[in-house]
Amino acid sequence: MLPFLIRRLSGAVVIMFLIGAFTFFLFYSIPQDFAELACGKNCSPQNIAVIRENLGLDQPIAAQFRDFMMGIVAGRDFPQGHCPAPCLGVSFASGDMVWDSIIDRFPLTLSLTLGGLVVFLVVGLGAGLIAAWKRGTAVDKALSGASIVLSSFQIYLLGPIVLGLLVYSTGLMENPKYVSPFDSPGGWFLGMLIPWVVMATIFTAQYTRMSRSTMIEQLQEEHVRTARAKGMSRGYVFFRYAWRGSLIPIVTIIGIDLSSLLSGAVVTEFTFDLAGLGRLAVESSVNKDIPLTMGVMMFGAFFILMLNIIVDLAYAFIDPRVRLS
Repeated sequence: MLPFLIRRLSGAVVIMFLIGAFTFFLFYSIPQDFAELACGKNCSPQNIAVIRENLGLDQPIAAQFRDFMMGIVAGRDFPQGHCPAPCLGVSFASGDMVWDSIIDRFPLTLSLTLGGLVVFLVVGLGAGLIAAWKRGTAVDKALSGASIVLSSFQIYLLGPIVLGLLVYSTGLMENPKYVSPFDSPGGWFLGMLIPWVVMATIFTAQYTRMSRSTMIEQLQEEHVRTARAKGMSRGYVFFRYAWRGSLIPIVTIIGIDLSSLLSGAVVTEFTFDLAGLGRLAVESSVNKDIPLTMGVMMFGAFFILMLNIIVDLAYAFIDPRVRLS
C-alpha cells in the first residue's frame, strides 16, 4: 500500500506544479496592468509605480513565476507583512492574504460537500440495495421510478421550491446558514440540513440505479452462486460477497460527484445564500481580484486532486489487484 500511495503523491506534486504554471501564465497573459487593478480608480502614476514594485510586477515574468511558486512552498514578504507558506499572494480588493480568505470560506464549502455526500450516499445506496433485494417487486419498481423522476431536477430549481415550502410559507425551518460545528453542532446541522436534503434528492437517483444494477450483476457472479450452493444464507452472501464487489463503480461515481459538488458550489451557495468558496470565486472575478481568483483556482484543483487520491486508495482497499497495477 505504501508504494502505491507514494506513486500517487509523486504524481500529485507534478500535477500541482503544472496547474500552478498554467494558472499563473493564463492570468498573467491578460493585457491588463495588475498594479492599476490593485491601486483602483483615479490612482496616480506614482502610486501605481510603488505598487508595481511592492508586488514584484516590475520584474521579468520568469522571476515573478519563481516568486509565486516559491511562495507556495516557503512563503513570501509583502508590504502588508510576511505571508507564510502556502502563500498565494495578497488580495487586491481587501489587502488580506489570499490563503486566509480561502481558509475562512472553506469550512462552509467542506460542510456542504461532505455533509451532502453522506446524506445521499446513505439514502441512495440504501434504496439501491433494497431495490436489488426486492428485485421485480412493487418496492423495486417504486424506488426505480422515483430515482428516474428525481434525476430530472436541478439544484437551482428544487432549492427555491424547498425554501418556499419549508422556510417562507410554513416557517417550519430557518434559512440555511453556516455555524461552526465546534461552536454549535445542533445549529450547524439544522443550518445545513436544507442544502443537504436538496442535494441528496438530486444525487440519490444515480446511486440508487447504480447500486441496484451493480448488485444484481454481482449476484450473478460465479463466486456468489458458489457461496449460495454451499448453503450460505441469502443475506450473508448478499452483504459479504456481492456488496463489496459492487463498490468499485460506486466509488468511481463518488469521486466524480465530489469534484462536481466542489466545482458546482457556485450554484449551490448562491441558491441558498451561503458564503463559501464558490461565492468567493465569483466575487473575486467580478472585482478583478486576480490573486484571489488564482488562489481559489489553485486550492480547488488541489482539493479535487486529493479527492482523486482518496478514491484511488479506496480502490486499492476494496480490490487488492489495483495495488499491483
